[in-house]
Amino acid sequence: MRLQGRITRWKDDQGFGFITPDGGGEPVFVHISAFASRRLRPSVQDVVVYTPGTGERGRPQALKVSYPGDRRQARVSRRSSGNGTLGLLFAGIFLGFVAVAAMLGKLPLLLAGLYALVSLVTFGTYAWDKSAAQKGQWRTQESRLHLLALLGGWPGAMAAQQILRHKSIKGSFRFVFWLTVSANCAVLGWLMSSAGAPLMSLIAG
Repeated sequence: MRLQGRITRWKDDQGFGFITPDGGGEPVFVHISAFASRRLRPSVQDVVVYTPGTGERGRPQALKVSYPGDRRQARVSRRSSGNGTLGLLFAGIFLGFVAVAAMLGKLPLLLAGLYALVSLVTFGTYAWDKSAAQKGQWRTQESRLHLLALLGGWPGAMAAQQILRHKSIKGSFRFVFWLTVSANCAVLGWLMSSAGAPLMSLIAG
């Protein structure tokens, strides 16, 4: 027997939540491993179809969870593809600007190299986190992903969000992510100003 309900609670960092059945009833526990397709992360208010079952502790649990008619996937794909393309373009322009500024002596080569290195590390961390999510394993904390973005790895994060289709939907994560991008760009702009010139010289050695 297949039932339909709506996700009313979801802890993305821990990979579990609860589904409230249509027509009322007690919320049912659901784990990320129960989803038939893990290309998209579940989120609150998603409508899902599931098979009722029992978990290890004897409590009700949703099994074989899917999205009816893949409507959510089509809707999210259309919405995220345009934003992701703009994000990739912005990240590419930014890294190009950093590279040109370093060649012209406006930025230390060390700083440009750090942007490239941290971006690669960030991309790899996103890939690791997505793999863990698909296998139902322990996830990378969102705070760590935000810290990497703040330290200059946000171009790599943008590439991962678009290419890997990971962390590109959740609204609260995206909001904090863009705050880290803004903060990092603001710090770089300050370093390139007359006020930040002494610290820039210190970085250049």
